[in-house]
Amino acid sequence: MLDYAGLEALAAVVREGSFERAARKLHITPSAVSQRIKLLEERVGQVLVLRGQPCTGTEAGRRLCLHVEQVALLENELRRTNPALVSEGQFMPPTLKLAVNADSLSSWFMDAMAAFTREGNELLDISIDDQDHTAKRIKEGEVMAAVTATSTSITGCNTWPLGSMRYVAAASPAFMAQHFAAGVTPESIARAPMLSYDRKDALQDKWLHAQGLATRHGPPKHWLPSAYAFVRAGEAGVGWGMQPLLLIQRHLDAGTLVEVLPDTGVDVPLYWAHARNAQAGLERLTHCVITAAAGWLQPLPTDGPESGAAAPKKSGG
Repeated sequence: MLDYAGLEALAAVVREGSFERAARKLHITPSAVSQRIKLLEERVGQVLVLRGQPCTGTEAGRRLCLHVEQVALLENELRRTNPALVSEGQFMPPTLKLAVNADSLSSWFMDAMAAFTREGNELLDISIDDQDHTAKRIKEGEVMAAVTATSTSITGCNTWPLGSMRYVAAASPAFMAQHFAAGVTPESIARAPMLSYDRKDALQDKWLHAQGLATRHGPPKHWLPSAYAFVRAGEAGVGWGMQPLLLIQRHLDAGTLVEVLPDTGVDVPLYWAHARNAQAGLERLTHCVITAAAGWLQPLPTDGPESGAAAPKKSGG
């Protein structure tokens, strides 16, 4: 039987990043937090917290934190159906850790969040990551669910198709006149500054290869980890980049952004995945996510009666 006082202390340290802040949240002393975690580590036979600035969980520690979140979800549901079993003084709303790509968070996912929080008391702890990397966050136990571009089965998870988000290479008219007056060629693209969200963002490079414009060294890059700033930088003539139509359609209509090469968009498929053992607690969130995505995203080519959004793709493990 796991020590839930120790688990509560572990989750607080990993969430807050320090023993002192965790102690304030739990209304106990830092030494009491440390003692609880020490006893838990002795019981499971391995280190669970990496002491540092901030403190982080080991792989085993993160998985135990995820277990705590799943228990909190079950207790929350129990409170809904049998409120007399859990007193108000004992109850804390559960917090769900999710990973979402920045463009989804800046557009359609906000509708899912609004519907979910409007109908319940759960809290959300959302981290931003590239859609090609969020599946790893679930597998490593860092988050309970994620928007991902991974269509293959994720061990221990259920996956639902959401739709595709279309991206186009775009820049301001002034940028086009300055850098591509003689046309978009490998030579001109290699000199034109490019926008990149972060070191995981490979969408621009994929588009360059698809259009036969890739060069050995690639264009000079601006690093800009903000969906809003990414659009504004393109509009301001800072560089060209792959922009989601959901966020820039009005800029294209107004002429403040134009496509670098018309009709060369890239469709990025998106899926919703969560740990299978948390399915009961995440059922309502999953419904909100699928409903919101259907109102914004293009249907995936494989979507159909045989693989509709209501049917999860399961994997072993």
